Amino acid sequence: MSLSSYHICIEGTIGVGKTSLVNLLAKEMDAKTVLEKFEDNPFLKNFYSDRTRYAMQTQLFFLLSRYKQQQELQQMDMFTKSIISDYMFDKDRLFAALNLDDMELDLYNRIANELQKNIVYPDLTIFLQSETDRLMYNIKIRGREFEKNMDYSYICLLYTSPSPRDQRGSRNAGCG
Repeated sequence: MSLSSYHICIEGTIGVGKTSLVNLLAKEMDAKTVLEKFEDNPFLKNFYSDRTRYAMQTQLFFLLSRYKQQQELQQMDMFTKSIISDYMFDKDRLFAALNLDDMELDLYNRIANELQKNIVYPDLTIFLQSETDRLMYNIKIRGREFEKNMDYSYICLLYTSPSPRDQRGSRNAGCG
């Protein structure tokens, strides 16, 4: 990408409105969107039913899917001025740390470390936050079948967990 192009990333917890904001900004800026392809993950529905059993498969699928999308960003055509995405490549590490056991996390990190060497990082990242009750409401009204039994405590855990981008520590508001 040239200096006159921009890669903007919108990040936040499940249900905060990342994709909605990406689509609004992309329309306004005439930008290419790069959206997380959660619907392609064949393990995700089972993961929400049994996180322990399906965590590794789910995480590896997301890691490799995001890596493939990131590689495509490096092949951008010269007419694309801006890219807006609804996830950061590093996001997957947060989910991996929360859901994988120590041995699985070690293997995951070995793979992720190798893949991460070839990632295009955003020029700007915008982090969205909302209270856990609002996140649960948003998840419910969007009506995704695999999210219908979303666990409040899991969303709260995601909301309060520090991530690589949050050096200030965890956020506790909205989880109690």
